[in-house]
Amino acid sequence: MNEFQHIEILYAEDNPADAELTLRTLKQKRIANHIVWVKDGAELLDFVFTRGDYANRGNGMPRMILLDLKMPRVDGIDALKVLKSDERTRRIPVVMMTSSHEEVDLIRSYELGVNSYVVKPMDFDKFADSVTEVGLYWMVSNRTSP
Repeated sequence: MNEFQHIEILYAEDNPADAELTLRTLKQKRIANHIVWVKDGAELLDFVFTRGDYANRGNGMPRMILLDLKMPRVDGIDALKVLKSDERTRRIPVVMMTSSHEEVDLIRSYELGVNSYVVKPMDFDKFADSVTEVGLYWMVSNRTSP
């Protein structure tokens, strides 16, 4: 079986420190078994739509997408716009995890169909707690449509 067939969380984050903490927290809390980390919105879209480096990955979709807002090449807003406008991906829950407190980013994210908008705390422990809460809600408590 292809290693990308049963992705639970697809995580787009360009900051390696934030990514490491998030991945470690999700794994330690046993929130998700299979998490794929991509480093920007372009890579995320290639993964989801099985193109570029991911053209041969199979066609399994993630159960949830964690998406950073400010990333190189394709930012979170543009990636969200593509995800929510495509019939194949519009039902995948997308959680924007960002350091942006800007109201315009929040409003634009919800206008485009984000399922949740979480501002990353600057404190290490609070950041880990926030990741845990998001993961538990979206992977354990929330029910998605088939």
